[in-house]
Amino acid sequence: MAAGFGEHSDPHSLPGNPSAANVPFSEAGLEFPFEKAFADLGKGWLVCGSPSQPRLHSMENSRTPGAPSAAGSATSILGYLPPTPPEFLGDRYFTQQHQLRHAYVGGSMANGIASVDLVSALASSGNLAFYGAAGQTPNRVEEAIDELNRRHPGGTWGSNLIHSPSEPTIESDVAELLRKRGVRHVEASAYIDLTEPLVKMRLKSLRRLASGEVTSDLSIMAKASRLEVASKFLSPAPDEWVQRWLQRGEITEEQANWAREWPICDDLTAEADSGGHTDNRPLSTLVPAFCDLRDRLGKTLPRVNSVRIGAAGGLGSPAAIAAAFALGAGYVVVGSVHQSCVESGTSAVVREHLAKAGPADVIMAPASDMFEMGVHLQVLRRGTMFGPRAKKLLELYRNHSSLDELSSVDRQRIEKEIFRMPLEEVWQLTRQFFLEREPSQVHRAEEDAHHKMALVFRWYLGKSSDWANRGIADRALDYQVWCGPAMGAFNEWVQGSSLEHASSRKVATVAEALMQGAALHWRLLDLQRMGCSIPAGPWATPDFALNNFTLDKQPNSAVRYR
Repeated sequence: MAAGFGEHSDPHSLPGNPSAANVPFSEAGLEFPFEKAFADLGKGWLVCGSPSQPRLHSMENSRTPGAPSAAGSATSILGYLPPTPPEFLGDRYFTQQHQLRHAYVGGSMANGIASVDLVSALASSGNLAFYGAAGQTPNRVEEAIDELNRRHPGGTWGSNLIHSPSEPTIESDVAELLRKRGVRHVEASAYIDLTEPLVKMRLKSLRRLASGEVTSDLSIMAKASRLEVASKFLSPAPDEWVQRWLQRGEITEEQANWAREWPICDDLTAEADSGGHTDNRPLSTLVPAFCDLRDRLGKTLPRVNSVRIGAAGGLGSPAAIAAAFALGAGYVVVGSVHQSCVESGTSAVVREHLAKAGPADVIMAPASDMFEMGVHLQVLRRGTMFGPRAKKLLELYRNHSSLDELSSVDRQRIEKEIFRMPLEEVWQLTRQFFLEREPSQVHRAEEDAHHKMALVFRWYLGKSSDWANRGIADRALDYQVWCGPAMGAFNEWVQGSSLEHASSRKVATVAEALMQGAALHWRLLDLQRMGCSIPAGPWATPDFALNNFTLDKQPNSAVRYR
């Protein structure tokens, strides 16, 4: 079974660390100032004094039972406070396999919002990060991959591959591009079912080493919010596809045989109440359910047992991240919060909006890529009318079979307030776009008036994200900004700190603050479990987390990462 917090990541279970219930000392060593000792996450401390006034003592020079006592040195030992550096949080196999310092992942935000600079900054600081390829042309994705490979050859970065029901050619082309360019990490998102490009990508990556071991040159991190979708990622490739590809010579006979043993993904992220595509599921039920599903399927497909379950959605504070690890998550994925950082691919005005958002300043709105299916995504409500306007378009689409059926009142209203041009002009722009990107959509629209209506309405949904990313001032009320409640939680945590303003948020610093904060939060919980009152102090603030962090103090700072 892949490790949860209570296995490889819990400092209490590490060899050589005594548990709080079995402290092998009768007397403690020197007392250290509480703030200094508490902040030194790389060391374990003896908790002495009383529950109302705990004091932290060094384990060095502590007296074991039976050893002579120094006059006046006796002190009451309440328990042991173990090391809790952020490197200990999550699945240790996850960080080792991916060569990471933290079990922390920068999720892919579409249209290049998870930009080359953002991905590069996270990779440079020992985290895994994915470029936001969704919504980008294959040429643009190729340029980004080339730049990331130039900056970090073989590094801890990857690219997104999004399920595109309305643009299957784009999905297929990007999948083939990622495979041919040797991208080692792929985040598969928004999938409601497996697709051939994704599965073929997995099988073509399988090969046998000189030692005889079968391995994959590709690591797939899949995101899902439903058990039925998660089970498909944890299962082997559909045999019908495998046999067809084998007959065509697209995979080898060995790869076809290995396909029966390999799940589609290496890591599976339980996506809860996130920005963008989401089912708004609660993290507290989703992560354990995914862990149970993996363990159950692993009984018949042994390789499934090595799949790590991650957590995403609502992770905007150290307490939330610590809770995700406690639920059994092997890693955490952060997205919305990163969008407010200076390296993100959105505009400065959007970053400012995000930095002022509260936890409730979000709304569900129709998704452009799955508009006809009625799929919604979570967006920022503060400072924009995109949500209500997009919902109005979906309402009109559901109530009418074509643009010609619209009443004159509705037509004039949306042409004036939403499109700012006649619908026929919108269609001509839309038609030209799809002729260059996915010609089959135009052919279908010319025969199906309802589909034509959907494409016209999708023009607004697609452009609204572009207007936001470019900061087009006269379209500010139409900005579509993907955002979950984690953004508001983060803003509340950083109020009054050096990270309060968007202009001071660098993504590597934000990641460090969240992980250091999560480790500090776990240390607070350790003291509370001993029945100790926590002395007043800045323990939960981002500046305390950052000011007391030094890499050379951390136990596995020697881990090599690119």
